[in-house]
Amino acid sequence: MQISTMLRPLLLGLTLAGGPALAQTTPAPTPPPFEAKASDVATPEAIVTALYDVISGPVGQARDWDRFRSLFADGARLVPAGARPDGTSGYRVMTPEDYITRGAKSLVESGFTEREIHRVVESYGPVVHVFSTYEARHNGEKDPFARGINSIQLVNDGKRWYVLTIFWSAETDKQKVPAKYLPK
Repeated sequence: MQISTMLRPLLLGLTLAGGPALAQTTPAPTPPPFEAKASDVATPEAIVTALYDVISGPVGQARDWDRFRSLFADGARLVPAGARPDGTSGYRVMTPEDYITRGAKSLVESGFTEREIHRVVESYGPVVHVFSTYEARHNGEKDPFARGINSIQLVNDGKRWYVLTIFWSAETDKQKVPAKYLPK
């Protein structure tokens, strides 16, 4: 009993002294469970190109969801924002897995293709923000059924690029893509 009583203050002291030091340590990033193709994650341009490529394809073509997963950092989010059916504005926060669950079937069935038509890039050190204007088509249609802007946040860990967030909004009659974000 005496040893236990004597150890309590020592353990409390070690916990109090060590806690702040541990709280200030930056954790190492968790590697994604899927190996990325080096060419997909070598540059910001490459990872954005890979994003558009992996979700696009003709009717019946399965998407490479392991490739899709490999582009994202642990904890990454996809956030569509815009008008709801009732006319109000809103957003939905999804993980890459949520996106796959919600969209995989319809992308294949509709022959969904999305392509970038304009890009604005801002960068600082390992942080890159890509404002990417897109057009979307079904099954090779000549005219797009939708366009909008993907706001893509990327980070480099010294070895490769990761997608942290894709936050997007589609164009509507009330919310047109500004001319400065369209091809010249």
